[in-house]
Amino acid sequence: MLALASWVATTAADYNILDFGARNDTTVLSTQALQQAIDRCSEGGGGRVVVPAGSYTTGTLVLRSHVHLYLETGATLYGSTRLSDYRQLKTDYLSLRTQTSTIQLIFADGVSDVTISGGGTIDGRGAAFPKLSWNDEGITRPHLLRFVQSTDITVSDVTLRNSGCWMQHYLACDRVRISGIKVFNRNNYNNDALDLDGCHDVVVSDLICDSDDDGITLKSTSPRLCENITIQNCIVSSHCNAIKLGTETNGGFRNINITGCVVKPSSDQSSQFFGDPSKRGTSAISLEITDGGTMENVNVSNIVVEGTESPIFIRLGNRARSYAEGIAVERVGTMRGLHLSDITVNGAGRTGCSITGLPGHPVEDVWLSRITIRQQGGCQAVDIPDDEKEKDYPEATMWGVLPAKGFFVRHARHIVFSDVEISCAENDLRPEYVKVDVK
Repeated sequence: MLALASWVATTAADYNILDFGARNDTTVLSTQALQQAIDRCSEGGGGRVVVPAGSYTTGTLVLRSHVHLYLETGATLYGSTRLSDYRQLKTDYLSLRTQTSTIQLIFADGVSDVTISGGGTIDGRGAAFPKLSWNDEGITRPHLLRFVQSTDITVSDVTLRNSGCWMQHYLACDRVRISGIKVFNRNNYNNDALDLDGCHDVVVSDLICDSDDDGITLKSTSPRLCENITIQNCIVSSHCNAIKLGTETNGGFRNINITGCVVKPSSDQSSQFFGDPSKRGTSAISLEITDGGTMENVNVSNIVVEGTESPIFIRLGNRARSYAEGIAVERVGTMRGLHLSDITVNGAGRTGCSITGLPGHPVEDVWLSRITIRQQGGCQAVDIPDDEKEKDYPEATMWGVLPAKGFFVRHARHIVFSDVEISCAENDLRPEYVKVDVK
């Protein structure tokens, strides 16, 4: 027993960054001190790297296994505003987003047993990095947090603010727990709040996030599916899509449970880079397969939505975007086994909702029950769109105002509506449902 107690004490040591030369002064770069504390902690068998109350500036930090980065209440890590303070880091994981070296404030690849927690804040100061090209995320604009091929990762209670692009990207990670964190990301383009990409066995709970781009986003930028994921008790604000499975879908999504969430407009509408011009948000729930992947066994329930243009968007397309050069996407994906229930929407826009596949490639087996949508209305009759938009980027507003004030359903099989109510604030001449090639 004494030997065990001694081992625990040794491996759970604290490494205070001040002891390694970090300065409570935002004009001084503390990268070297922070990295030394992280490295020493890992080499010593693990423990806590403690960031005490104060303000510290850093460039890229690389996390190691068995390290707990703990930010005390009142502590803030600020990202440097100089691009030269960020390291170009390469991963061997092959996917669309990782073909070149990338930059981020905090990075980890192939680690296990890592935690970031505490009452403090990490602020990327991402407005300092202008958008220079269409695909410059992680190239000239740093992510704030990125984990690759890592296991047993916990991020809890901290506040994350102002990334140069995506706030947090978890790529091909297993056993991830994200809980009680607050995210504000409205200072640049591609400002997603959370991106889970090809991850397995994930629980996200009690997240409060406010993002200019998509909010809680599941992606699959490689053949590895997002699988066995629970998202619960979150509050999401987004100018774009609050809860989204897509857009990258080479692998797809399986066994996804999303429940007990609130979608609402941002309390701060001072800036906008992407999304619906009304700032109400493009969609509340977007479920998409466009790059040959598979979506099955997805449950979305107990969602309350305030103010979104097109609340529900379900799309099977054929953009066929590959995850790596020289690898073609040669098949249309599949979508089946989707359950949406107990959803209340107030203040939606005029667009309507949609469930659309492609000729010969229907969306299958979708159950929608106990759904109430109160939308703006006020439309005349709208023609059914001629263009399938097979290769287009999937977006809930891609056809403009839809021919149905409730649901436009095209190329679908076994779609069940039960106890669904659509109402409009203004008289609307569109039918509640328009069905084309539906069985």
